[in-house]
Amino acid sequence: MTPSPYATEATDAAAVTDERLEELVRDACAAPSMHNTQPWAYVFHRRSGVLELLADAARTLPEEDPRRRALHIGCGAALFNLRVAAARAGLHAWVSPLPPATGGDVLAAVRLRAGEVEREAATLHPAVAERRTNREPYEETRIPGVIREQLGRAAAFERARLVFPEGWHYRMVLDVLADAEAGETTAHRAEEEAWLRAEEAAADGIPRSALGPRKREGEASVREFGERPDGPWADFEREPQLALLLTQRDEPADWLAAGQALQRVLLTATRAGLSAAPVTRALEHPSLRWLLRDPSEGPGHVQMVLRMGYGPSVPLSTGRRTPDEVLTFRD
Repeated sequence: MTPSPYATEATDAAAVTDERLEELVRDACAAPSMHNTQPWAYVFHRRSGVLELLADAARTLPEEDPRRRALHIGCGAALFNLRVAAARAGLHAWVSPLPPATGGDVLAAVRLRAGEVEREAATLHPAVAERRTNREPYEETRIPGVIREQLGRAAAFERARLVFPEGWHYRMVLDVLADAEAGETTAHRAEEEAWLRAEEAAADGIPRSALGPRKREGEASVREFGERPDGPWADFEREPQLALLLTQRDEPADWLAAGQALQRVLLTATRAGLSAAPVTRALEHPSLRWLLRDPSEGPGHVQMVLRMGYGPSVPLSTGRRTPDEVLTFRD
């Protein structure tokens, strides 16, 4: 892993104890990631007060995510959780994404300083622990326009755009998602199954108990996660409510920004009593991913598809690695 040049600079960052930093990183690790791979690591440089966010190359998905786009989005979501936790602790997290000339696995450098905090981010802190990926069927109740607007503002705050497709675009998105589910490859299935866990207490991956039921009827796109002959079946939404998260460009910095936007949207949705689940299969195929966008909306790249609505409560969260496993201290 290539160290950041920020590691040796003097700084006026607030003194952060090891215990406080571990609390911040624990909240950061509550972020979602594809198959719950948790593809992040952190290095804190005590001398400079800089916390580096790095990609964990051992947790990539070469078949489903060869460009590491999903990895960046997951790390971006963790970065936003870190910002929320810092704000809650009275610290401002000054983020430098993809520091120049670092190369390697460094995705961002974060300076933690006392002073003015992101107050709106701080209000989202309770949702960090409450947020769940809900793979259950949702009610047909429509999301009110005022809440959709709140979610749109959350995405825009992070330089992204959230769109709820309608009309022909909605139909097209449903068709593309269905084609993607039907076109799963053997290699994709094997990689996916490698991250399934039999134990609920597993520190990473997806416990089989959290997969949700298989779809019997409905238009919602539901990931099957391999063969589950004994799994429960259920009827899903006839008209699933879908949201597309887009960025203007499609480079690593945009993916990291998309992850922060995604997490701000998810935490905002959690506060509003909404459930959400990512629908990512079509995003793993470049030709299908391009079809998800509405060309009449102007340029943009779809980074995430969310199924949203009012679902049953999900009492347990999937496992997470501890700060001891992801955080390294250096002088």
